[in-house]
Amino acid sequence: MMGPGPPGPIIRKLPHMSNLTLDAPRALTPADLRGNRRRMRKETRVRAYLFAAAATSIVISTLIVWTLFKEAWTFVAELSDTVGLGALIDGGKAPGWYPRNDRFDIPTVVLGTLIVSIVSIVVAGPLGLGAAIYLSEYASPRARRLVKPILEVLAGVPSVVFGFFALRVLGPDLIKPLFDTTQNTSLLVTGVAIGVLVTPLMASVSEDALRAVPGSLREASTGLGARRSTTVTKVVVPAAVSGIVAALIISVSRAIGETMVAALASGRLGQSPRTWDPRDPGLPMTSAMAQLAQGSDQVVGSGLAFQSLFFIGALLFLMTLALNMLASRVVARVRTKY
Repeated sequence: MMGPGPPGPIIRKLPHMSNLTLDAPRALTPADLRGNRRRMRKETRVRAYLFAAAATSIVISTLIVWTLFKEAWTFVAELSDTVGLGALIDGGKAPGWYPRNDRFDIPTVVLGTLIVSIVSIVVAGPLGLGAAIYLSEYASPRARRLVKPILEVLAGVPSVVFGFFALRVLGPDLIKPLFDTTQNTSLLVTGVAIGVLVTPLMASVSEDALRAVPGSLREASTGLGARRSTTVTKVVVPAAVSGIVAALIISVSRAIGETMVAALASGRLGQSPRTWDPRDPGLPMTSAMAQLAQGSDQVVGSGLAFQSLFFIGALLFLMTLALNMLASRVVARVRTKY
């Protein structure tokens, strides 16, 4: 006779279990895939709002460009009918930008812009790239947490502050003694001030590009016995060259479009003779526009003086557009994917 064994599992029979059957899987219908109607209405409203915002920005940009080139064409047409298009390149003994006297020498303002941009990039390029390399490759986490916010705060300082800094410090205390200039304001002072202004931008974008380089490249270089300086110059910087070029182009565009520093530190008020010397006062394009308009559409002097502002603005727009297109091609050519 067998003894009592371990209790077996207790199986309870649910009511009507005998009638339990498995239903066949039901095919999904489009109504099942639409989701909740309330959520779908909300998604539709959000989509409509975002589309309206994007369309508004496109319309505003189109209207700005249309107004700019419309007035620029008016200037060219009226100038051709009155004094001729030869006034755009003054061929006299003392060529210059004198819009109130119907002398619109474009090389004067273009040269001023190029000189200021070149000086600013000579200043901002090494400083910004050096700061980026330090933050990315050499700085400790504590030092990076301290220096990075300082650069970001410097990038947020209003440009008018840099203009007064150029007038009170850079011009009389630095540029004038070093380069033996006769005035505290010049294209060189303007370029150095704008270079200091765009240095944080150059450093921030370059630092992001350097930190995006995979750490495996650094480890491989170190494993081959390379020093840190060799790794930075031979591996990291070439790998991040596309981002560095992009940072350089952005800085150049920022320097070309800077207005307040150019208006305060260039040394000319609305008109200027043509000059090739950075130590002389000059007139960049943005400064020429700001000082001639003076916040009003009633420019005293020639009837075409006000329309000349739009022509300079259109020319500046085309220069910046060409620079950005060139930058896109260069970045696409040198970009390295990992």
